[in-house]
Amino acid sequence: MSKLLTSAAAAALALTASIAPAPAHSAGTQTTQTEIGYVDIDEDISLRRMIVHGTQPKGVVLLLHGFPETLQAWQGVTEELGSDYEIHAFDWPGFGLSARPAPTTFDYSPRDYARVLRQYIDKAGIDRSRLTIYATDIGALPALLAALDEPDIARTIIVGDFAPFDRPTYMQERLQALKSPETSEQVRAQFNATRDEIIENAWRRGFNPAEQFEIPAAFKADMTAGWNHGNLTTADAFARYYAQFTRDQNYFEAKLGELKTPVKVVWGARDIYIDKAMGVEFASRVGAKISILPGIGHYPHLQNPAQTVAEIRSAFADADSE
Repeated sequence: MSKLLTSAAAAALALTASIAPAPAHSAGTQTTQTEIGYVDIDEDISLRRMIVHGTQPKGVVLLLHGFPETLQAWQGVTEELGSDYEIHAFDWPGFGLSARPAPTTFDYSPRDYARVLRQYIDKAGIDRSRLTIYATDIGALPALLAALDEPDIARTIIVGDFAPFDRPTYMQERLQALKSPETSEQVRAQFNATRDEIIENAWRRGFNPAEQFEIPAAFKADMTAGWNHGNLTTADAFARYYAQFTRDQNYFEAKLGELKTPVKVVWGARDIYIDKAMGVEFASRVGAKISILPGIGHYPHLQNPAQTVAEIRSAFADADSE
């Protein structure tokens, strides 16, 4: 099913070991064990994935990251949830230490990522009836596209801080420019040229110095190590995602009435990348609950992991009560 880290990832092995929590005791009697390795989902794509195993999990959680993150974005969440749930996370193709398949076979679009998500769930043997997906940023639209194809893909999907519809005015100017064929190449080049600045400051934007929060140095190092992993950079993958973004947004909006999987929406009130108005419209149109988080920006799981944990626990409680 999975394989150990290979020599291609040897440079990141020590880093991964330093980030991954050791077996830990919760406040009760349960323990957790974290496994980080690789799983092949097809002949072209190998995903670096993390599984946190508890002794008596109440359900399964799959965490889907955004740009410019890796699976290490979820450390604060897994530390709190791992004693009660089996938790999965992986690096999207083009991110972290996952494969970079040739663009001739994989176009890094939301639609392609939706296929990767479905394949991962099947390969990992996840019980969909016990699964909650928490997807942010570029991870959210693929989760919803997958749900259109397979409504039983999860018990609940939590999404937030993303762009389900083609509403450029709700998006930061650089994201608008990345979405436009006329300016996308220039933005892609800028992103690659400013890798270190992005990794240092993506989370700080929109906050004054007193409000800014730090992310772990090891997480920054993991993003840096993964940026140029293979023949395609993280910014290249992000730009390719955006190249087909409008197509897949329009498809999703046209099929919105066919979405049957229960959805919950979570949004940072101070998200400067995707305005909360996008979340309000989406929640209204699908009849979903929305939590707008005061004082929180685009990365709720990094800024306040405890709040993300609470949202996931609440989703399980809501599903149990139905």
